[in-house]
Amino acid sequence: MVSGGKINRTKIVSRKNISGWIMLLPPLLLFAFFVWVPLLASVRLSLYRANGMNLIEFIGFQNYLEVFQHPDFIPALRNTFSYTIWSLVIGFLVPIILAVIINEIRAGKSFIKLSAYLPNVIPGLAMVFLWSFIFRPGNTGILNILLSMVGIGPQPWLTNSQWTIPLIVIVLTWKGAGATTLLYIAGLQGIDPELYEAAIIDGASVFKRLRYITIPNIYNLARTLLILQIIAVFQILYEPLVMTNGGPNNASLSIMQLVFRFAFERFDYPKASAVSVIISIILIILTLLYFKISKKKDM
Repeated sequence: MVSGGKINRTKIVSRKNISGWIMLLPPLLLFAFFVWVPLLASVRLSLYRANGMNLIEFIGFQNYLEVFQHPDFIPALRNTFSYTIWSLVIGFLVPIILAVIINEIRAGKSFIKLSAYLPNVIPGLAMVFLWSFIFRPGNTGILNILLSMVGIGPQPWLTNSQWTIPLIVIVLTWKGAGATTLLYIAGLQGIDPELYEAAIIDGASVFKRLRYITIPNIYNLARTLLILQIIAVFQILYEPLVMTNGGPNNASLSIMQLVFRFAFERFDYPKASAVSVIISIILIILTLLYFKISKKKDM
């Protein structure tokens, strides 16, 4: 009787596993087709000399050596890390602060949420062209026109190599902060309100409630969104491409823009694939280091 019961339970479990795998099969196939197949094809293409997409000769790591020796590679890699660091300095805390403020507001909360999310609805290229007009140097730029009304002369903005990356990161933050804010609001609303009530009764200030209740409860969410932000910003492309075309003097050239130049300006697809593989390796290393550091902190 006991063995028969175990056999029946085993059959039920195996049926559940089969049904689960059947449900997972379509997304797994789509993931393999749209992610792993192109990735493996890029790795293969990067090891060949090619005419367009037609493979001609296996040359090993020659494309990688030529990419490393290219004069634009180091500036593009340095700028990409600069984009990432500036995005953490400027953009990481903005959604958290907005979420805390919106969560504390009682009247008009839905309208403020909609207003915060509205920039995400604007198409990416339209947003980039909009900010290009705002930051246009000279007397025709919108921001310079506004500054002239208070007696301030025209500023160079995107033509200043020291300002270019921070300004582009501000545009990225304006575009994407609203969606991230809503995620943080959802996390804040999952916190037990009795914790705040008890803290208020004990006389805890706003900053103490943030430090001991809010931040610990959204820590895991913030940690996940942090690595997603790093991965997304590391692949920045059309903002510097449209706003500055990598200028001035390659001051805003990103590594994804270097891929674009190899692929669509020089039609050198093997080198474009080589840069793409390098980007993937860097992101994998950063992700592994991040999770290793996070694991040590959790322990």
